[in-house]
Amino acid sequence: MSRGNTRQRIQDVALELFAEQGYEKTSLREIAERLDVTKAALYYHFKTKEDIVISLFADLGRPVDELIAWAEQQPRTLQTKQEILRRYHVALMGALPLFRFMHENQATVRELSIGETFKARMTTLAGMIQDPDASMVDRVRCVSALFTMHAGLWLMQAVEGEEAEKRQAVLDVAIDLVTQAHHAETG
Repeated sequence: MSRGNTRQRIQDVALELFAEQGYEKTSLREIAERLDVTKAALYYHFKTKEDIVISLFADLGRPVDELIAWAEQQPRTLQTKQEILRRYHVALMGALPLFRFMHENQATVRELSIGETFKARMTTLAGMIQDPDASMVDRVRCVSALFTMHAGLWLMQAVEGEEAEKRQAVLDVAIDLVTQAHHAETG
């Protein structure tokens, strides 16, 4: 097995265990046992649980960083704002296990450096979908669009319906909020 595949397996198993029993209650020994490898083999890739979590945030956060880099080169049009939300939606779908971890281990996320990184990404994205001179109501609409996308990942699980339809509805509502804010700003 190549180094990249082993690293990915470690991350996947760690996320499973963190979800099952919490970050604090999971040991590196348990991760190694679930993988059926020695602790030494695990240490070759990651020295601590924090190293695993930081690597997960780096890997699963890369699409958001790429989105931000792309968006910085675009004009601040309604179409760009809508595309930012569409691309962010795709990034969120790829990082669902990470968001589950964040939701279930909020204290840990706050303690680790990843909490600040995540907050900075969200602040940057919020700024990219709103105009600097927007009214407070329109700023709230834009921030709510991002919140809708995040909350929709969790809260819509309890709603009856097809997953694809629910995900599209969440995206549609987020786009509608940004569209309302944009029209109010330009109208």
